[in-house]
Amino acid sequence: MTNYKAKKSNLKALLTKNSMNLEGLEKNTHIPLEQLNGYMSRKVMNLSTAMTISKELNCQIEDLYDWELEKKI
Repeated sequence: MTNYKAKKSNLKALLTKNSMNLEGLEKNTHIPLEQLNGYMSRKVMNLSTAMTISKELNCQIEDLYDWELEKKI
């Protein structure tokens, strides 16, 4: 069985690609700036938040992070 673990956030690069900043993302998604700042560093977003942000940034949920494979036997 293979599991995936979110490693590094790609939120900053995706914001740049979409010519947006965190304040714009906050305004469009109604996700508090403090929470968005957490996602830029270490905090991993839940599925609902990831869907909201990915739709706003025109990307797939899996694009929000670099992923690490964790192989389990």
